[in-house]
Amino acid sequence: MPKPIKTMEDFSEFVGLSRPTVSKYFNDPSSVRKKTRETIEVALKKSGFRPNLFAVNLNRRRTNIVGIIIPSSIDPFYMALTRRIEALATEAGFFPLVLSTDGQSDLEDRAIRTLKSLNVAGAIIAPLGVESHQRTLAEYGRSVPLVYVDSPLDDTSAFVGTDNEQSFRLIVDYLCRSGEPPSYLGMPDVNTNARTRENAYLDAMAQFGMTPHVLPVPKVRTWDFERFGFEETMRLAGGPNGLPTKTILCANDRIAFGAIAAAYKLGLKVGHGSNANIRIAGHDDHPLSRYACPPITTVAQNVSEIGERAVNMLLAMLGEADSERENFSPTGRFLLSGDLMLRESA
Repeated sequence: MPKPIKTMEDFSEFVGLSRPTVSKYFNDPSSVRKKTRETIEVALKKSGFRPNLFAVNLNRRRTNIVGIIIPSSIDPFYMALTRRIEALATEAGFFPLVLSTDGQSDLEDRAIRTLKSLNVAGAIIAPLGVESHQRTLAEYGRSVPLVYVDSPLDDTSAFVGTDNEQSFRLIVDYLCRSGEPPSYLGMPDVNTNARTRENAYLDAMAQFGMTPHVLPVPKVRTWDFERFGFEETMRLAGGPNGLPTKTILCANDRIAFGAIAAAYKLGLKVGHGSNANIRIAGHDDHPLSRYACPPITTVAQNVSEIGERAVNMLLAMLGEADSERENFSPTGRFLLSGDLMLRESA
């Protein structure tokens, strides 16, 4: 019986080359001579051997693993962002490893510890904003390049995201000019966007000389935004006092989905015009926003550019910048403008 090939030592013996030569090939195939590379690749096909990439990386001074931590693997925004980051990181020669925290602080802590144990080259993180983890991540960032997306860790860390001040000013201006000024239906306190988006609404209303109405919602931590929007709209719009205005601006589109469902159940017609009872707008341009009933007026985030800038910033921090990336600073903050999407809901 032929000896089973399970380790790098077994494969080195099978191919008839030294272990350092074989390791050099797996670290960078172009680093060995063409004839050696062809010999190894033929042996790989014959043996079916595949090295443990994590074990190979752990033996390096700096691995080629790039960590990605997101709060939710089923949220369309994070799904699209992750796909973009994975594609660009792979193209740059790195192995992307995606970890989801499912909105739970203990899982975020575990994800951070996992990246440390794997000795990743760097990471792109959408943080939950848990206070204790801010200190953990700040300390981790002193030894490993970290870039934050969607919500920043603090005011100084490398960050790429949407300019909430600009995007909320854009949609508040439109809603005020086209009908009753909007009340604001906030989001659960899951990350810093909960606070920054509410403040952006307040600033925009003040700028346009309007009285703000932040709807009173409970302080909860849940990523079930649709249910949150539904239950709070049912409670507020269906209550004895009703809503302060006939326009609701939701912190994100997923909350707007729930608000529209609640309006339907309450017998309220959502839309723009004299025959409508209420206008509902959102933020983010969720992929299904254009297919809601009615389609949701919202502000689109440039997910593709957020992912590209985050990867390019991380590569610059890793010293991997090329001529196409030379304009990307290894530190700083990139705030991207949103685009108004006018649809039937408002």
